[in-house]
Amino acid sequence: MSSIEDFTDSELWIIRTTLVERYGKEIELQLADTELRINPYSTELTTCPAAFWQHDGCHFIICKTGAPRYRCQFYYRVHEMFGTGIEEFDDLSECVVTLLQVQADYLAK
Repeated sequence: MSSIEDFTDSELWIIRTTLVERYGKEIELQLADTELRINPYSTELTTCPAAFWQHDGCHFIICKTGAPRYRCQFYYRVHEMFGTGIEEFDDLSECVVTLLQVQADYLAK
């Protein structure tokens, strides 16, 4: 069992509201659990809550690694995974906005 609490209603509201602002419509948000190495120097895996969505062939994931700590990435295929260049965020709004901006910049190239 994970010691990291699930996303709160407030956190989910932040993600959903930001997605509506970005896409102009509601995007289906799916919740899941994922296992991550919280400590890069350890082999121990920690179960972390995750929020996942898809848009135009791109998949996005935000993992909650603590309170308040978040990691994110987007990908198109297994071999096309991208991060934001920031290992971990302590502000969920900044995490979501940065993730969407990096993906938009990637598409613009």
